[in-house]
Amino acid sequence: MNQAFDPLNLLLLAVAVIVFLKLRSVLGKRTGNERPPFDPAAANRKPEVNGNVITLPPRDPSPPKPVDDEPKPPVWTGFAKADTPVALGLEAIAASDASFSPKEFITGAKAAYEMIITAFAEGDKATLKNLLSKEVYDGFASAIDARSRAGEKLEQRFVGIDRADISAAALQGKRASMTVNFHSQLIAATRNAAGEVIDGDPGQVRDVTDEWSFERDTGSRDPNWKLVATEERP
Repeated sequence: MNQAFDPLNLLLLAVAVIVFLKLRSVLGKRTGNERPPFDPAAANRKPEVNGNVITLPPRDPSPPKPVDDEPKPPVWTGFAKADTPVALGLEAIAASDASFSPKEFITGAKAAYEMIITAFAEGDKATLKNLLSKEVYDGFASAIDARSRAGEKLEQRFVGIDRADISAAALQGKRASMTVNFHSQLIAATRNAAGEVIDGDPGQVRDVTDEWSFERDTGSRDPNWKLVATEERP
């Protein structure tokens, strides 16, 4: 007897067909337009290129971050009072040079102050030439040469800067100028050829107030300021 036409097999086949038809009516069939299942890693995948068609990853459903519209404080904040000549000068310089920052300027000016004082005491003309205008450099160089001819030696030690205040700021054309009052402490003494102290005191810390003026061309790629005038205040 042929097992393929066994009544039990035919009954099981009929039951399987009925179950299949029921499942199809409930689940439906794929048409190619179904939404793909959610893939949490899809947002991090790079676009796929298929011929001339670029398949982009799904759009990030998270809302965009709010834009910070809080206005920035004026450039002179912490360095001058509103509507004063210094504040107006700082605003003009910042308008001409977007990279200008009074805070960064003061930091650089303090470093330049110490370097210039140390270089002058040591007779280091090369360092001075890079930091001074021609007129100021000529004056410093002449003083160094006169000291050398006389056999004198300047002993100077920089203790520190107590305060550095912007006392003037202005812009003329592209020429920016800044004046700073340095309140510092130094130990200085000048000895003659015999080693005798002829000026100053090598054991005393002296309070010094210097008014230095710096300039730079805001239209130049050179970001450095140069010392153009010095004056010691009593």
